[in-house]
Amino acid sequence: MTAAHNSTAPESVKSGFVALLGRPNAGKSTLINAVMGRKVAITSNTPQTTRHRFRAVVDGEGYQLVLVDTPGMHKPKDALGEELNRSASKALEDVDGIAFLVDASKPFGSGDLWVAEAAKASGAPVILVVSKSDLASGTVIEKQLQRAQDVLGCERTVVVSALAGHNVARFVELCCGLLPEGPRWFPEGTGIDQPTEVIVAEFIREKVLVSTFDEVPHAVGVLVEDLSYDRRRNFYHIHAVIYVERDSQKGIIVGKRGSMIKEIGTQARCDLGRFLGADIYLELRVKVRKGWRRDASQIRRFGYGEGA
Repeated sequence: MTAAHNSTAPESVKSGFVALLGRPNAGKSTLINAVMGRKVAITSNTPQTTRHRFRAVVDGEGYQLVLVDTPGMHKPKDALGEELNRSASKALEDVDGIAFLVDASKPFGSGDLWVAEAAKASGAPVILVVSKSDLASGTVIEKQLQRAQDVLGCERTVVVSALAGHNVARFVELCCGLLPEGPRWFPEGTGIDQPTEVIVAEFIREKVLVSTFDEVPHAVGVLVEDLSYDRRRNFYHIHAVIYVERDSQKGIIVGKRGSMIKEIGTQARCDLGRFLGADIYLELRVKVRKGWRRDASQIRRFGYGEGA
């Protein structure tokens, strides 16, 4: 792992890394938010919501658990999809365990099987997590558990509902059971290891995802071009650009007389204000960058997948 070793920590604790793996929309980011007790990762019903691999640091008495969120693994349709799969696979290197998430509300299918094979191939111990238990009956959940266990053959299982808070503590307990003894890898209170600019861009992109439909959400990328912080006023000034691939998509995001872009900005400011604990001035623009999802150099510029 590339995390800086915190050599000043005097105590030895259970510490290490657990990667969350699953199909798109399996509930990985929602589970991380529940564990952290606040919103640190964006969520939506759109595939490829998670494009960055990032780490959430959970400190507790006698342990430091680093949860590695990954893009959902899927059969890629473009260069962006291939990059996201590489990022998810890369996350399995040198981890102490894998949490394999299966959506309780959807049948265990070929996509789950494909991801399960990747988890097994890593050689790391696996925790089977049946997520979104609030959306399925007990009978359906039992079928999901059995099918996944038949494939994975793992003994560590937990059924969770991140939204309801059901078994979230048990999930953390199982993860900590995989960790070796050692020093803390991050200073206590780190939270997540993403730069502020990346977090801001993702929070903005989330509001586009939940406000638009069809192909538009997949075609959106966000870059923060300027971010400044006034410590005396506890005030952030942020200028960001929402990129799309076609003029028609730009028109949808801008909306009639700017109504859509205004609403996106209002919603993003609310989330960013809570996350950063500061007042926010957010300026948004929309630009067209044709075919950026098929261009590796453009994907790297956005920092998606391993691009950062």
